[in-house]
Amino acid sequence: MVQALIELDENENRVLNIVKAKLGLNDKSEAIKVLIGYYIENEGEPELRPEFIERIKKAEKGKFVKVKDFSKHYGA
Repeated sequence: MVQALIELDENENRVLNIVKAKLGLNDKSEAIKVLIGYYIENEGEPELRPEFIERIKKAEKGKFVKVKDFSKHYGA
């Protein structure tokens, strides 16, 4: 497990205390883990988001052209 020493301003500390109290957590590190989990769930990488996976699945059903030599075929 990685340990980190972080500096928080007064407002950030207050937010962590509120999260900790509302969820009945034991310490601020658990509150930070909850906030990180929330971020990953809502703002995570596109390849992890369900909407992105659906778009890829739809694209896979599309038409494709197979070429042996891309530069020769497209003149690149």
